[in-house]
Amino acid sequence: MQLITDEIKKSMEGSSWIRKMFEKGLELKKQYGADAVCDFSLGNPDVPPPAAAKEALEQIAADAVKPLGLGYCPNAGIPAVREALAGYLGRQQQMDVKPSHVIVTVGAAGALVGFFRATIDAGDEVVCPAPYFVEYGAYCGHFGGVLKAIPSTSDDFTPDFDGIEKAITPRTRALLVNSPNNPTGVVYTEETMRRLAAIVDRVNASRGEGARPLFLLCDEPYRAFAYDGVTVPPAAPLTKWAIVLGSFSKTLSLAGERIGYVLVNPALEDAETLVAALTLTNRTLGFVNAPVIGQKLAAALVNATVDLEIYDRRRKLMAQVLKDAGVEFEMPKGAFYFFVKAPGGDDLKFTDVLLEEKILVVPGRGFGGPGHVRLSCSVDEKIIARSAEGFKRAVAKMRG
Repeated sequence: MQLITDEIKKSMEGSSWIRKMFEKGLELKKQYGADAVCDFSLGNPDVPPPAAAKEALEQIAADAVKPLGLGYCPNAGIPAVREALAGYLGRQQQMDVKPSHVIVTVGAAGALVGFFRATIDAGDEVVCPAPYFVEYGAYCGHFGGVLKAIPSTSDDFTPDFDGIEKAITPRTRALLVNSPNNPTGVVYTEETMRRLAAIVDRVNASRGEGARPLFLLCDEPYRAFAYDGVTVPPAAPLTKWAIVLGSFSKTLSLAGERIGYVLVNPALEDAETLVAALTLTNRTLGFVNAPVIGQKLAAALVNATVDLEIYDRRRKLMAQVLKDAGVEFEMPKGAFYFFVKAPGGDDLKFTDVLLEEKILVVPGRGFGGPGHVRLSCSVDEKIIARSAEGFKRAVAKMRG
């Protein structure tokens, strides 16, 4: 008896690596104790929210006891929250943004799913550079979309521009880019973003008036996480087809509150139609509206961030641990992940050997990057330091 669809079965198999490592971690911690295990498998932000969160929550609690204090709100978000986000995104994207251009969503994931529901028919395509976030295929696949991941041809994970352009067909509806990137930590330069925007403009010019357009879909939940003087360039001014999505899960350590957003480009003709469609899908996908407490909290903290220095210290310490062990990697310029080469190129074997050392990572093939493993630095520095000898022993085993 087949209880689930083939599509969901395939999605479960594709995303099982993260789940498998999570379950392995539980087993190891139960067997040896949590202090004996170095778990780099999950990107769960552990740095406390900004200190102002306490005062903001106290004010929200005071308002919550009023009539409809925690009731339904407009599907696109609380008006005052949309206004705060418009100011925030206007400064970020260096353009005039009105509240009517912004929809508050249930995380960046809800933003992506809502966008795909509004724009994708069965058989339509989404092209993205690989490595990529593991859930992208499921997000568009729910509506019959097909993810086409184009592997990078360079060690520094620069997108394969020619490969991306050749992969685009009349059924391609979005070029999806994630910068700063999960899993690689790459931050796309302004030149890279200009070249991607130029591809989108060329494609849309060739499709002609009245055709279904190709969007440049910019997934930016790690925007604040950029190091070594690197900046994340604004995408919306580069092409009117750029749509910006993000969340406050990492920036403010509010992952459990599930607050994200979509910025529909103000330069887009008939932008209000897309806003109306995204507002509808926000409701009819069952989200109805983003959590009210989270919306108010994000609005109160919109100009703040967690202590990013903590993540930078972890990044530098992790780099030293890996370097001392002889692991090859590109130093991440953003986010809080390392995507390192597996000695000998076998990511599954390296994952298993690290497990023997009670170190948990995720095989890169789950992200479209076989031959690598992903490590999350959303862990205490003591755990990173404790892993040093285990990495050395694992690399030695891999090299015979």
